[in-house]
Amino acid sequence: MSFRSYARKVRDSGLPHRRRVSALRSCVQLYRPLGFNATLSYLESKAGSFRSDEAALLRALDIIEASRAVRRAELRAYAARRREAKRQGRRSPRAEDANPNLQSRWYWYGAPREAARHALRFWWGQHFPLPPLSDALALSELGECVRECLDAGDVLAEAERGLLGARLKELEQRLPWDLLRVVRHIEVAAGLR
Repeated sequence: MSFRSYARKVRDSGLPHRRRVSALRSCVQLYRPLGFNATLSYLESKAGSFRSDEAALLRALDIIEASRAVRRAELRAYAARRREAKRQGRRSPRAEDANPNLQSRWYWYGAPREAARHALRFWWGQHFPLPPLSDALALSELGECVRECLDAGDVLAEAERGLLGARLKELEQRLPWDLLRVVRHIEVAAGLR
């Protein structure tokens, strides 16, 4: 089923509340810019306890729909720019063209820095079972970057952002792909993206 179909189920007051919550979780499964669990946690932090409160459930749906709508508008605008560029003979996108289809652009639309900080706090607090790394030092360095970003909040100086960005670029080469989302959250929270 589609995101919109699940969203209709969330709004259907004739359904039992637990089915509506399940439909919201299905919406999050289809649009999870922070990762599934972190997106649910962010929605709950913004809307309230949607698992037991109908008003909070509808607020959570509104929040995720708003972010998704901005993302879809960005995708449509990018597609229109690409069509025009192709019409003008530029078949390949330029490196400086922001491509919203790339993983590096996965973030919460509307409040990217706030959501990224929430996702980092969530990741830090959950102690996810992490994959075995041949480079345990890389995981330690990633943890240091997360802590540094969270401790600084919105006041990361320009020089600190530059150093953090350089560390993250180097770390990207050593981390498994499933931890790259954490790197993206750090970049967004620190204002590097």
